[in-house]
Amino acid sequence: MISRLMPRFFPFLLWFKQYRAGDLKADLVAGVTVALVLIPQSMAYAQLAGLPAYYGLYASFLPPMVAALFGSSRQLATGPVAVVSLMSAASLEPLATAGSPEFIAYSITLALVVGLFQFSLGVLKLGMVVNFLSHPVINGFTNAAAIIIASSQFSKFFGVYVDKAPHHYETMIRVARAAMDYTHMPTLFYGIGAVVIMVTLKKINPRIPNVLVAVVITTLISYFTGFNKDIHVSVAAIQEPGLEERIKRFNRLLEEIRGLGEKRATLGLKLDEQLIRDEALRGTKSIAALRLEGEINILSARLAETKERLQEVRSDLRAMKFAAVRDGDSTVFYPKKAIPDGLKTDGGTWRLFVKGTPLNPDKLKLMGGGAVVGRIPEGLPRITIPDISAKSFIKLLPTAVIISLLGFMEAIAIAKAMAAKTGQRLDPNQELIGQGLGNIIGSMGSSYSVSGSFSRSAVNLQAGAVSGVSSVVTSAVVVITLLFLTPLLYHLPQAVLAAVIMMAVIGLVNTSGFIHAWKAQWYDGAISIITFIVTLAYAPHLDKGIMVGVVLSMGVFLYKSMRPVVAELSMYEDKVLKSAEHYRLKGCRHISVVRFDGALFFANASYLDEQVTRFRTEHPDLRYILLDAKGINDMDASGEEALALLVERVRAAGLGFAMSGVKGQVMKVMERTHLLDKIGLENLYPDTESAVKDIIQKVHYHTDLPEEGCKDCPLTHYVPRDTP
Repeated sequence: MISRLMPRFFPFLLWFKQYRAGDLKADLVAGVTVALVLIPQSMAYAQLAGLPAYYGLYASFLPPMVAALFGSSRQLATGPVAVVSLMSAASLEPLATAGSPEFIAYSITLALVVGLFQFSLGVLKLGMVVNFLSHPVINGFTNAAAIIIASSQFSKFFGVYVDKAPHHYETMIRVARAAMDYTHMPTLFYGIGAVVIMVTLKKINPRIPNVLVAVVITTLISYFTGFNKDIHVSVAAIQEPGLEERIKRFNRLLEEIRGLGEKRATLGLKLDEQLIRDEALRGTKSIAALRLEGEINILSARLAETKERLQEVRSDLRAMKFAAVRDGDSTVFYPKKAIPDGLKTDGGTWRLFVKGTPLNPDKLKLMGGGAVVGRIPEGLPRITIPDISAKSFIKLLPTAVIISLLGFMEAIAIAKAMAAKTGQRLDPNQELIGQGLGNIIGSMGSSYSVSGSFSRSAVNLQAGAVSGVSSVVTSAVVVITLLFLTPLLYHLPQAVLAAVIMMAVIGLVNTSGFIHAWKAQWYDGAISIITFIVTLAYAPHLDKGIMVGVVLSMGVFLYKSMRPVVAELSMYEDKVLKSAEHYRLKGCRHISVVRFDGALFFANASYLDEQVTRFRTEHPDLRYILLDAKGINDMDASGEEALALLVERVRAAGLGFAMSGVKGQVMKVMERTHLLDKIGLENLYPDTESAVKDIIQKVHYHTDLPEEGCKDCPLTHYVPRDTP
C-alpha cells in the first residue's frame, strides 16, 4: 500500500523505473543545454517584470527543480517566461515603483499567492477551471501581449529613458519622441547585432544555443571596447545654468511624493479598521469612514498631480546632453549646444542618469556610453518565507488568479505537445501541484512568478531529456553561476537582453489564429479580435483584455445554452431523419418530430415550448408530436416542469405526445417526479426510427385521415421542400 501511495506524493520516484546510465548522460546534456539558454533569458525576463536582472537567476534556482520533481511532465522546463513577467510587472506598478524594494517584495509575495492558488486547484482536482479561458481569448491575448512585450523593449534598444505613462501606447509615443531627439547608436548596433547573430545561428542549426552565443560575443565586445562609460561627478563640474535648482526641485518632489504616499497608506489602514468597526456595529459606513475616504481621494489627486510635475522635471533632466572637455587634471561638462569656442571635446555625448531615486549633487551619475547589466550580487538568495498579510493577499489575489490560469494554460499546452511525441501520460492536476510548489518554494528563494517555457521545453526535448533530472541539472548550473560566474555578466549590454526578449516573443505572434477562429465560428473570431484590441488599448492593465474575452465567451455560451438547436426532422435521401429546415425537406402535415439538442434547464426551459408552439402554428393539421430526446443529456426542476406543462397543453389540444431516445439520467428525473406516469410508458420509444414507424401506423392508418393523403409521407420518403 505504502509503495503504491509514494509515487502519488513523490511523482519523481517514477523517473527511476528502468532508468539507465545512458539516460543519466542524456539528462545531464539536456540540463546543461537548457541552463545555457535559461540564464540570459531569465535575466531579460526579470527586467521585463520590473526587477533587477539577477532576480531572473533567483527565479531559475529553485522553481525548475521543484516543478519537475512534483509535476507530471518529465520534459517541461519551468522558469521565467515573457507573458507572466509582463503580467507581474503590470499588476504591481500601481502598488510600487518598478525596481524599488517594495516592488521586489510585492513580486515575491505575488509568486507565493500564485503558487498557493495553483497548488489548491491541483489538490482539489479543479484543473478544469482553466477551460474558462477559451482558445480565441488566449489567441487574442497572446498576440497583443507579444506586441506589448516586444515594443516595451524599444527604449533599451535605442538607449533612451522615459517615464511610463498610464497606457502603453502613450509610453511608446514618449519613447519615439526621445529616440528622435537622441538615439545612442552603439546601443542600437548592439541590439541589432544580437538579433542578427540569433537569427543567423538559428537558420544554420536550431540546436546551436544562439542566445548564449549572442550574449557571449556582445559581452566580450562590450568589455574590450569600453561600451559602458559611467562616471560620477559633482554638479559644479557641469556648466549648465540652473541645474542645481532643478536637481533640488526634483528631490523635493520625490520627497513630497514619498510623504503623500506614506500618509495615504496610513489613512488607508485607518479606513480599513473603521470599516471593520462600522460593519460590526451598524452594517453601514459611518461619517468617520466617509471623511477618511474623502481625505484619501484628496491625497490621491495631489499625488497624481505631483507625479505629473515630477515627470516633467525628470524628462527635462534626461533631455540634457553634455560634451566633456579636459581642463588640466579634471573634466568639465558643457551643454552640447553651448560649447565655448576653442575648446576641444572628447567627441562623445554625456547624459544624466535619472531614475526614481534622489540625486546627490556631489555625486551625479553621467552616462557616456551604453547601459550594461552591472554588478550582480554573488551567492545564493537568502531562504526566507515572504511576509504576507491578509490585506496584501486579498489585494494580490485577483491578479494571481489570472497569472495562475495563464501560466498553467501555457505549461499544460507545452506538456501535452511533448507528451504526444513521447507517449507519456499527463495528469493536469499533478502539474498544477508541481507548478504551485515551484512558485511557493521559489518565493522563499526570492523568485517572482514563473511558469512552463515553450522555447526551453523544446530545447530540453530536442537535447534528449528523459526525465526531470535534466531540470535538476539546470538548477545546479544556475547555482554554480550565482556562486562563481556573476562577475562575467557585468558588461552584458541591456540592449542585448532587450533583443533576447524580442526574439523570444516573436513566436507568440499567430495572426492565422484569428482567421482560423473566424472560419470555425464568426463570433469566436470576433471575441479573439476584441480581446486583442482591448488588451492593446488598456495595456499595461492586461487583465482588462482577459476579463472582456472571458465575459464575451461566457455570454456566447449562455446565449447558446438559452437558445439550443430545436429542429423539426424529416427523411433525407440517405434514409436518415435530419433537420427539415437545414436540408430543405418537406415535413409531415400530421406528425412533427422535434429534436432538442442540449440540457433542458432553467435558462432554456421555455424555449422548447416556444418552438413546439411555432411548429403547431406552421402545421394546422398536426395530430402527433414526437420529442426526440437523444440530445437531452440533463434536466433540472425547471426543465421538468416545462416538459410537464408541454405534455399537458399538447394533450389538451387533442394531440398525441411521445418521446424517444430518453437518456438514463433524464429518465431518473422523470421517475422521481412521476412525469413518466403522466407521459405513459407506452409513449416512450428506445429510438426515433421505431417511434416514427409506430406513430405513422397510429396516425395515418388508424384515424379518419384519407389513405391517399399519407401514402408518400415525408417521414418515410425523401421529399424536398420545393416538391409540390
